[in-house]
Amino acid sequence: MEKNRYLFKVYYLGRAKYYGSQRQPNYLTVEDCILKALVKRNYIRNIKLSGFEVASRTDRFVSARGACFTVVLEKEPVLMEINSALPNDIGIWAYTKVPLDFYSRYNAILRHYVYLVPKPLSHLKKTRPVDIEIMQKACNDLEGQHDFSNFFKRDKSEINPIRDLESVQLSVENDFLIFQFKSKSFLRQQVRRMVKKILELGMSEITYDDFIQLFNPQKSFSYQPSDPRGLILWDIVYDEKIKLCEDLKSKRRMEDFFLKKKLSFNFKHQLFYLLQHHDFS
Repeated sequence: MEKNRYLFKVYYLGRAKYYGSQRQPNYLTVEDCILKALVKRNYIRNIKLSGFEVASRTDRFVSARGACFTVVLEKEPVLMEINSALPNDIGIWAYTKVPLDFYSRYNAILRHYVYLVPKPLSHLKKTRPVDIEIMQKACNDLEGQHDFSNFFKRDKSEINPIRDLESVQLSVENDFLIFQFKSKSFLRQQVRRMVKKILELGMSEITYDDFIQLFNPQKSFSYQPSDPRGLILWDIVYDEKIKLCEDLKSKRRMEDFFLKKKLSFNFKHQLFYLLQHHDFS
């Protein structure tokens, strides 16, 4: 039987039990779960020969709504059959057949990340004023082509730090700050490090001149990125010729999972609110 290569869209929740998306020895990862499901449902026989590769790797605690991967399968995929072998916090919800030389990583034309600041804006304002206007200015400064040497996690490998950010947006929704970043590609921890410095600027922990100095590759700054729990790989976009087919049952499975979690956390929020603020005696 002729083997074909497929592009899949997948969601996952960045829980503590997953040590990021990328496979690594002795640790459970998102990729491990996907590959085990494909093997269990007889879609691949040999992982090394399957040509499995992902469009973007994410760190521990980072979630995704529209992550992508490609793989060569033994048969036409049935998404709910694959999902039945996956935990509820991971799911495939769209796919399409692609050429054998297609790679989800290199053929992507846009990556879209969303960052939800974990603490409500009203809570942040209790400690000091939050300057939304200057944070908007910083977002505008980040757009376009820059050397992002001071905005990513460096290692021993030689990596070109030049990136072209198509869009950086900041909004306030339901008392939470939400950042959106769009670019063809990002450096490791780039989004979380940009968020870290924008927030520091907005809360007067650094000056605007300090922020601008970060664009100078001749200087080096050491600091920790923002909390990974707020980061979501929202979507990955391909050429208009690539038309992913959404599976309705699989997408409903994803939406039902998110709804269940939302209701659970809403209950917990109200429970702790009552414990903190009400006296029924």
